[in-house]
Amino acid sequence: MDDDLDSMDRDSLIAEVKKLRAGIRVHRDTTGHDLCWHHPDLWGLLPEKTEPAIAVPPWPKFMRGCIRYRQSLDEQAPGAPVHDKEFNG
Repeated sequence: MDDDLDSMDRDSLIAEVKKLRAGIRVHRDTTGHDLCWHHPDLWGLLPEKTEPAIAVPPWPKFMRGCIRYRQSLDEQAPGAPVHDKEFNG
């Protein structure tokens, strides 16, 4: 799957690592309502271009998952500032 790396020279490999690190940082620095979205831009950093085959849970299960995710943020980042703004997407 990663055979393309075998043919890259040092400079190309460094450029690839920097590109991937930048993409990871964008994902890491997501905050507020953007935490709830999937990130196809991050997936687009991979060399294989495929359309992700996502499966969407039914609404009640999806909403329970959102609540569990938000609760996990209270546990994992209890001191995080509150982003008290409505979503206006």
